[in-house]
Amino acid sequence: MSDSLTAGGAAAGSGEGTRAVRAGLPEPVKYEPTLPGPVFAAHFHLPGEPTGPYTYGRDENPTWTHLERAVGELEAPGQDGVETLVFASGMAAISSVLFSQLRAGDAVVLPGDGYQALSLVRAQLEAYGIEVRTAPTGGDAQLGALDGAKLLWIESPSNPGLDVCDIRRLAEAAHARGALVAVDNTLATPLGQRPLELGADFSVASGTKQLTGHGDVLLGYVTGHSGGPMTAVRRWRKIVGAIPGPMEAWLAHRSIATLQMRVDRQSSTALAVAQVLRERPEVTGLRYPGLPDDPSYQVASRQMRRYGCVVSFTLPTRARAERFLDRLRLVDNATSFGGVRSTAERRGRWGGDAVPEGFIRLSVGAEDPEDLVADVLRALEESAR
Repeated sequence: MSDSLTAGGAAAGSGEGTRAVRAGLPEPVKYEPTLPGPVFAAHFHLPGEPTGPYTYGRDENPTWTHLERAVGELEAPGQDGVETLVFASGMAAISSVLFSQLRAGDAVVLPGDGYQALSLVRAQLEAYGIEVRTAPTGGDAQLGALDGAKLLWIESPSNPGLDVCDIRRLAEAAHARGALVAVDNTLATPLGQRPLELGADFSVASGTKQLTGHGDVLLGYVTGHSGGPMTAVRRWRKIVGAIPGPMEAWLAHRSIATLQMRVDRQSSTALAVAQVLRERPEVTGLRYPGLPDDPSYQVASRQMRRYGCVVSFTLPTRARAERFLDRLRLVDNATSFGGVRSTAERRGRWGGDAVPEGFIRLSVGAEDPEDLVADVLRALEESAR
């Protein structure tokens, strides 16, 4: 092994592709696989006092350990005192931060335009006597709701509207008022932005989406600075048992190896799709942070290294949007985003998102850009008839 490689397997000072390929790998052992298989165990041999790392399957698992190291190396490369915890889903990770940090009488600031399940979380927080304030992501509007808050929850880019806020500015303002800061990094991925480097206390994400990228794993994670807040998150995971299966954790770790290749391809193709949509007269409300004329472009360019795989736009009517989705051949009509196969949906069908009836969320996959652009343009033409 090269001297530049750490015990976790990532090359110090290496490029992002190298880091993704090697992240979280153990030291090589002769005749052993480079990525050990999943460990299926509810309990471990435990004679004497329980002083070792693995005691019971709800607390720790070697397969989680490798994945947690991998995610940590991507979210906070070169940073000491940072740990990652993996969960059964993105919502399990989100809930772990909110419910481990907040108590009755506390106030939390949520994005008013965030992921639709946050409305369910809000109802539960309020049932526990926690004050919930909301403000839009765009224009750093959450600044106006920070006084007296215990926690600021940021979603940037927001889902599904793709607004972006200045994470560093908001984090500094929140910390000055004594509040913790959590950033939902799902849409950006660690290769798009690193919230901890921008001042956040927690980077939280659904690994179901682009991190794993194949639409076959439900997973979530929290990365944060070691200490009291992360200890509380770990305790919450133990109490509620919101743990991933070892097979899901192993699949996620395997998939991370291709993250840079997937993210680069999907981001560049998403920009190409956004550029052609910008020229279509029937398309309104087009959003993609990587477009130079997007309202979020300047802020996004300061804090993001890649702009993501999701493009959002609105067609004139619900019927037109449904015809467009029906005529796509390379894009599956499905929810979620970030997979290697492109997906799209009329987001209003779920309710809960403040979007027009013709609003489309398009997740760009790894297809050839020319093929995908042609498919989108053909579907637009055919849906007009």
